[in-house]
Amino acid sequence: MLRVGLVGFGFMGRMNFDQYVQLQEDGHPISLVAICDPQIKVLKHTKSAGNMNTAHEVYDLSPYSLYENLEHMLEKEELDAISLAVPTYLHAEMTCSLLERGYHVFCEKPMARHSAEAWKMVAAVQSSGKKLLIGHCLRFWPGYEYLKGIIASGEFGGVTEAYFYRGSGAPKGWLVNDELSGGCMLDMHVHDTDIIHHLFGKPDKVSTLGRKVLPGSGYDIVSTHYFYQDGKVVNAQADWTLEGDFGFYMGYRINFERGNVVFDGAEVKVNPNRQPGFIAKLSSHTGYYRELVYFLKIIQNDEPVTLCMPESAAQSIEIIEAEIQSADQEGAWIRIR
Repeated sequence: MLRVGLVGFGFMGRMNFDQYVQLQEDGHPISLVAICDPQIKVLKHTKSAGNMNTAHEVYDLSPYSLYENLEHMLEKEELDAISLAVPTYLHAEMTCSLLERGYHVFCEKPMARHSAEAWKMVAAVQSSGKKLLIGHCLRFWPGYEYLKGIIASGEFGGVTEAYFYRGSGAPKGWLVNDELSGGCMLDMHVHDTDIIHHLFGKPDKVSTLGRKVLPGSGYDIVSTHYFYQDGKVVNAQADWTLEGDFGFYMGYRINFERGNVVFDGAEVKVNPNRQPGFIAKLSSHTGYYRELVYFLKIIQNDEPVTLCMPESAAQSIEIIEAEIQSADQEGAWIRIR
């Protein structure tokens, strides 16, 4: 039985909590035993806003040991793994410390505030021998996993064009502080940058246009072109200034030589050029659930991380940094190192 401590009980902490509860109910050998957050006394009685719904607005945390201090939790509890759902600027220091003390770590995306910190996390994995999985949930999301399979199989030939989009209303708190979160580019847009990296490999260069709307939050609207030598046209856009009743949306449209595939956030429609289109059959589980199933599996079987290697997640941060540099230069092409 893998004993897990959850650090952070904001929106993503609660999303992680929901998955751990479901894993336990589904019979996986995992037990969430403790939750830590400096504001846990307040948070356990209040709801946390996010761009997707959690299982509950207010949670019954009476079955769990609750802590306001991470060191106290580590002293009191016998844990095998820590799940980090803390602000981005805390990821690197906390992850490195936990790995070096012998814990496996699941860390929410983005990997770190800066790529230099991300590479320190990679070094900590190598020196500690422990597992680190970064929560790039799209790599595990059924609709995107299906797309990965279609590309790899060559069923419809090569990709000629790829378009990714996500949007929502503006977040609150530390997320709209660019120094702490990296703004829309690093917190929201990184999802699509990372999946493009995962699907097609690192681009040779990027060109980005960005718009700053909210004071101090960095770029809030972004559109990036990713250049690949084979000539496919790849673009990703993000916007977290969509207020009113917009809610949240993510999706893609991929054109192949012999068909196209479209994901509208709910279902994947496959349109072969010379056959009737159809709706793809997908897992009912979200990427949030499936990434933690994977985390449990690699620890149980002592397998290397292959689906979201720390090195790959660090490279995605480097691509984002090149995009920010390009936006600062009004769309200049910036080569990826």
